[in-house]
Amino acid sequence: MQAVVTAVSSSPSHSFSKPNRESIRLLAGLGVEDDAHLGTTVKHRSRVAKDPSQPNLRQVHLIHAELHDELRAKGFAVSAGEMGENVTTRGIDLLALPAGSRLLIGEEAVIEVTGLRNPCVQIDRFQKGLMKAVLDKDDHGNLIRKSGVMAIVLEGGEVKAGDVIWVETPSEPHRPLEVV
Repeated sequence: MQAVVTAVSSSPSHSFSKPNRESIRLLAGLGVEDDAHLGTTVKHRSRVAKDPSQPNLRQVHLIHAELHDELRAKGFAVSAGEMGENVTTRGIDLLALPAGSRLLIGEEAVIEVTGLRNPCVQIDRFQKGLMKAVLDKDDHGNLIRKSGVMAIVLEGGEVKAGDVIWVETPSEPHRPLEVV
């Protein structure tokens, strides 16, 4: 199956969910145009409170549509953008990508995966029990965070539903994704 974008979302406010858009524009070094998290330095409120000069490694949030499928099967009502993602994908195991993987999206955009999204309490405010549903344990008891990955924009461009995604992994040894 070819990896594709199934939806794009953005919001100029720091709201949990982001409305779906016909397209979004990624801006190199900044993030999603007209999104609250646009910028070279961190924009997430909890991180700004700690150190507003930190680099913004969370310019673009991606979630795989397969997670939405899994959550709906568990009785949650979730769809693209509602968990705060900018880009919803299908056909790519985002969580298995090594740090530094590049995703070429559509005609022009290139993003680099920086790490995992750490779900916060807002996710349970959106739907009770959702936090537990996006956390899991592997065979060794290690915590698995399933609520998507974060990326920075290397090359800007328009991104829309139906765009094909190509993956380029970095040279080995690969570094696993960590929370950013």
